[in-house]
Formats: sequence, C-alpha cells, structure tokens
Amino acid sequence: MSNFVLIYADEHLIVVNKPSGMLSVPGRGPDKQDCLIHRVQAEFPDARSVHRLDMSTSGLLLIARGPEMQRELSRLFEQRKVSKRYIAVVAGQLEAAVGEINLPLICDWPNRPRQKVDFAIGKPSQTRYRLLAFDPRSACSRVELEPITGRSHQLRVHLAECGHPILGDELYGVETSAPRLLLHATQLGFTLPGSDQFRHFESPPEF
Repeated sequence: MSNFVLIYADEHLIVVNKPSGMLSVPGRGPDKQDCLIHRVQAEFPDARSVHRLDMSTSGLLLIARGPEMQRELSRLFEQRKVSKRYIAVVAGQLEAAVGEINLPLICDWPNRPRQKVDFAIGKPSQTRYRLLAFDPRSACSRVELEPITGRSHQLRVHLAECGHPILGDELYGVETSAPRLLLHATQLGFTLPGSDQFRHFESPPEF
C-alpha cells in the first residue's frame, strides 16, 4: 500500500520520496483522503506533516515524528532555514545561465487552485535558477530551481511567466508536453532542531 520510497527514518524525522500524482495531505471530500501522510502513518503512527509538494510534483518530503518535532521543523520552513533544490525540464532555452525571478504571487480566486502574478497585492516571491543543459532537438532546458520563498505553485508560475513553462504542467503550460509534470524535489538540507547536526538528503529525478 505504501507506494512511496522511504529515504531515511530515525526517532526525530522521516524523509520519503513522493511519487507524482499523489496528494501530500488529504484534500476535501472522501475521494481525496488517500495521500502520502496517511500512507506513512500506516507504518509510522507518530508521523506529522511539515510541508507539502503539489500533487503533480515528485521528490523529497520531510515528515516529523511527534507534535514537538513538527513544531520545530515547521518553524525552520517558516524562517527559511531549509535549503531546497528542484530539477525541472522547461520549454525553450533560458537566455541567462543563472538568474533570479522576482514576481509577486497571489491566489487567482475565480480559477482556484491557480495562482497569478499581481504587482499590487501579490506576496513577494523569489526563485533562483541555474541552467543545467539545453537539448536543441526537443528545444527544452533542464534547470535547477531554488525557491527562496515558498508560495503555492511558485516554481510553476514563475517559469511559465518567464516564457518557459515546466513540461507536463496542466495549469500553466501544456499538459500533453510530457506524460507528467517534470518537476522533482531533489535536495533538502537543514540543521536538526536542538543540535548542530546538518542533515542533507538527495533524490535524483526519474526524468
């Protein structure tokens, strides 16, 4: 039943690799209760959610063990003390090999769950990127993404607004451009609360 890959587990935390197409946490309605955290709790009853990935996004997800560690790890995310890296394949060739995208985001309420850029009332949102490779045959770029802020759909909207939508994105690009959203959470790094131990985890994408 698990349908996820266990990367690491100890008395404080669990790190799993979430597959694309699985909810991180339960949604609204009885048909959206099957999710990664429920599946993890079937093996680790004290598992608690700390952050989430979009249903279409795959990759590393950090899970706390117990409510106290949940509070501590959640605080790290709120304070932007967790280093995150993603790999994506996007349409077109990026002009600059490295750069930063600064576009304020807010929920597009009439079209939920879509998000949109809004310079008047949007929340500040920053994404750093680095071009890893360009394939001239498919006219696609492989990029490493570092979200400085953690807005909903941030990476997807930022790349689409720059004219380089992530392949397989049904909301902000062309769903049929790939069999799935080509976005994967590939690295997580943080200092374990209450210690000086730095934890670093990696998961290569399947694409």
